[in-house]
Amino acid sequence: MTAVRFASTPRVSVIVPHYRDLNGLALCLSKLEQQSYPRDRFEVIVADNASPEGPAAVSEVIAGRAHLVVVQLKGAGPARNGGVGASTGEVLAFIDSDCVAEPFWIEEGVKALESFDFVGGRVRVLVAEPDRVTPVEAFERVFAFDFKTYIERKGFTGAGNLFCPRALFDQVGGFKTGLSEDVEWSRRAQAAGFSLGYAARAIVGHPARRSWSDLVAKWKRINAETWGLSAGASARRLRWFARTLLLPASAVVHTLKVVASPELSSIGQRLGAIGVLFRLRFWRFGDSLRLLFSAT
Repeated sequence: MTAVRFASTPRVSVIVPHYRDLNGLALCLSKLEQQSYPRDRFEVIVADNASPEGPAAVSEVIAGRAHLVVVQLKGAGPARNGGVGASTGEVLAFIDSDCVAEPFWIEEGVKALESFDFVGGRVRVLVAEPDRVTPVEAFERVFAFDFKTYIERKGFTGAGNLFCPRALFDQVGGFKTGLSEDVEWSRRAQAAGFSLGYAARAIVGHPARRSWSDLVAKWKRINAETWGLSAGASARRLRWFARTLLLPASAVVHTLKVVASPELSSIGQRLGAIGVLFRLRFWRFGDSLRLLFSAT
């Protein structure tokens, strides 16, 4: 497939799935108001996943900066699909409610669609207090949200920084739930003949996890979703199991990445990140075995 050529500055629909993170949503919307892209050429759709605070509280935070749609079916995938259904733009731009877009995010994402059918951008990992980085934050700064690797080596983009023409989304279909929906969607799009590219200058920031419990919650969800993605195909299950067996050894290899990372500024941060690296890889190994044996 060839990339879409827009006749003029296309109208963009920014889709923001949200669930009970009003402070994050407020910051996300404030950064979207500061975009270099002409304000009359983009709309913002907040797809609230039935947050317990209620639509009135979400509307108060939105304060006229976006259109609100409430999606009852749980999951980020259904929320994004609901946002798309309420949108009108020629281009769809996906960002999560806990992310902050840099000023040229929309402009650069749209520009990248001149070269690829759909694109993912760069994600900077943000820390709460740069002078007091926790070991988990140090680990996340090295390993989290590496969209360049996801796109160029693994063949998918995360949905927290994704641009595609509406026509492409309509052809490929919406996001699924109960698995790694962005991985599955990216594979489905490429199987339909669409090309994926990396938009290095379409940048959003995402806060790092700060605590071990936050990190475990993240990886418990990811493990379950990747396990779900391998369902129904023995070859994919075999690859999944092989990767599981390699998890402890991979910590040794990836120690070098921590040592060389420009994202960390002290020996203490590097030692903290290495400690979390080994602890997490062994935890993931045990959790993966739990998923495997629970299915037998």
